[in-house]
Amino acid sequence: MTMEKQSWRQMSLKEKVGQLFVCGFAGYEPTEGIRELIRDYGLGGIVFFRRNLLDASQVKRLTAALQAEAPSPLFISIDQEGGMVVRLEAGVTVMPGAMAVGAAGKDDWAYAAALWSGAELRGIGVNMNFAPCLDVNNNPANPVIGVRSYGEDPQHVAKLGIAAIRGYQESGVAAVAKHFPGHGDTASDSHLELPVVPHRRDRLDAVELLPFRAAIEAGVDAIMTAHVVFPAYESDGVPATLSRRILTGLLRDQLGYEGVVVTDCLEMNAIAETIGVARGAVEAVKGGADLVLVSHRLDRQIAALEAVYEAALAGEIPASRIDDAVARVWELKRRRGLFDPALPVQPNRIQAEKTAKRISEQAVTVVRGAEALPLDRGSRVLSVWAEARVGTEVVEVIEQERTLGFALREEGFQVEEVRVGLDPDDGDCEAALKRTEEADTIVFASYDAGFSTRQAELIRCLARLDGRRLVLVATRTPYDLLEIPDVPVYLCTYENKPAMMSALAGVLSGRLPAKGRLPVTIGSYAKGEFG
Repeated sequence: MTMEKQSWRQMSLKEKVGQLFVCGFAGYEPTEGIRELIRDYGLGGIVFFRRNLLDASQVKRLTAALQAEAPSPLFISIDQEGGMVVRLEAGVTVMPGAMAVGAAGKDDWAYAAALWSGAELRGIGVNMNFAPCLDVNNNPANPVIGVRSYGEDPQHVAKLGIAAIRGYQESGVAAVAKHFPGHGDTASDSHLELPVVPHRRDRLDAVELLPFRAAIEAGVDAIMTAHVVFPAYESDGVPATLSRRILTGLLRDQLGYEGVVVTDCLEMNAIAETIGVARGAVEAVKGGADLVLVSHRLDRQIAALEAVYEAALAGEIPASRIDDAVARVWELKRRRGLFDPALPVQPNRIQAEKTAKRISEQAVTVVRGAEALPLDRGSRVLSVWAEARVGTEVVEVIEQERTLGFALREEGFQVEEVRVGLDPDDGDCEAALKRTEEADTIVFASYDAGFSTRQAELIRCLARLDGRRLVLVATRTPYDLLEIPDVPVYLCTYENKPAMMSALAGVLSGRLPAKGRLPVTIGSYAKGEFG
């Protein structure tokens, strides 16, 4: 009897509960802890972070080792959104992120990026991607979504999100639309605290829910919940992840969704520091979640598994609720071919890299100062590169060789480059100012300057220098102009990855036209119109 034909119905209650959990671990090889969860609990899936990933070859060996431990196929999941949120770079193609795709504008590119990225992931054993983000980013102060969104127009987000979903699923990777009912209009980060979206139902229906309705109609495999409170649907202050009124009443009953519901990680502070991980897992499953994500600590993972098992034994979670969840999980594994080793789409690195390059070249957006471009190739250029040196839940520390300065040199410019932190210290500022003495043009590659008073102040200081032209390029959030409104030349790239920096340098040199359109409003600069 094959594993698929044997089905989940022959499982014990403990094994059924295990199928409802996706857990993570630290290291490049399976730990004894993760082996224990697979062996003793029948774990349903694994989530990878950078801590697990060296390069594509190592990941392929790791996924094979994990699957060999499991009595039934595991979901192997990842946040490979593209752009600024990717877990693996070596040996795979880093596709542009959602807002860069949003600036490029075409759903064909959203589809191609997902298809070829998905094919590479599936080729190394990763079969579930926590993407795309269907959050509508209409709040410039949002610290956690930002460029992970396609933009502020719900219709545009829906169109590109559906295309990405189709691409991932055709490649054999389960697409997970997130973060339901919508994390785009928050000014706080659910990794750190519990945000609230206070809008009325009519506004939520027209904006936040529109992309998710479209995804449901398009047959999205899975939807991830948001650790966000929506008083319009949940009067008791319960976050969406734990709310039966939202997961069952809204998502299942009103919107008609029949696929898998995945929680965002329960170890985020919005859950871990309030109701707690173990109790949160029970409430999430009771509310309608089918997969529970506990990404980090083994003690919390075991506590959550045991809590759901005990709640099921005691009847607090009805047997029918467990069976419904397991049936959906099993059906998705079957539909995405986890019982079949054949690859639906063969990876094609050449096609993937062409896709990433093309989207990047279409995404670079000149917001202000087009008449000052291209830069004079004979001018002496100082490139100031803002880089992450301290990691957070949102920002990863990644030292990048192919910076903007590197790309400008490839275009033939005489370039000096100075690197500064996202929150530049006195030494950073002094070094940047000193290097301006030999420059005619300063190109500042900012990184979330709106969230850093010192970075914004350094840019303003450079803008005041006589006899030097300042070009400001926002390489993450496009809203940096709001902090430095008088800068004469302003461009947006939505990410600082090598392909995008090459495209940016091409625009600055005049080799490439700037074709990107703003997918969000920045002060008086309205979002572009997309066909």
